[in-house]
Amino acid sequence: MAPTVPLAVLALVALVAPGLGVAPGCDYPAHRWCSSPDVAVACQVGSRCPSLPRPAAAPVQLSLYYESLCPACREFLVLKLFPTWLLLPEEMLNITLVPYGNAQERNVSGKLDFQCQHGPEECLGNMMEACLMHEAKNFSTFFPVIFCLESGSSVTKNLEACLQIYAPEVDSGRISACVQGDTGVALMHHNAQVTEALEPPHQYVPWITINGKHTDELQAQAEASLLGLVCHLYQ
Repeated sequence: MAPTVPLAVLALVALVAPGLGVAPGCDYPAHRWCSSPDVAVACQVGSRCPSLPRPAAAPVQLSLYYESLCPACREFLVLKLFPTWLLLPEEMLNITLVPYGNAQERNVSGKLDFQCQHGPEECLGNMMEACLMHEAKNFSTFFPVIFCLESGSSVTKNLEACLQIYAPEVDSGRISACVQGDTGVALMHHNAQVTEALEPPHQYVPWITINGKHTDELQAQAEASLLGLVCHLYQ
């Protein structure tokens, strides 16, 4: 007894090859047309094979250039960026945080020194968050801590409490050593270089790039509805 051809394949034949004609270059029987991606392409039926694996889309790349004590930066990070990150699957959005903003880097007697828009405490906050990222490494570990710092009463005084809540496995002593040593300076120098290399140059903070690009329109869309923008761009 001949094998029964599934109804779905019969429907596929009717849709793709009216009159039982075969797609040019297709040397496979109808019941094999959806057996693999290569066969589906050869028989021109890829869009009609729902069981075939689809290539993964690249995540939307968002970079936030910000200052730790900037009110508008804190508002965007706390009210827009963090909730969007929580709502979306990991594969849809890739975030890079660059705490530096409108700071200025100077070489004073052979040592790098930083001046920040909101004073020395902001420079400390920028370096603390850079060191936190360096020590925690995993974005899903350090981002909730940064959210905690930026949403709290003090960015620079709540590190211990935020670590206890969101990342107790991260050693606060290592972060302090980073801040007080050469590593913190090197991290801030890197952030300075990355920020100064922006094209077009940043004019304000928060400064948002999407897939490596910044336009006034993208900035406005990100600030108005970041979730909608990411969902629109994710292919």
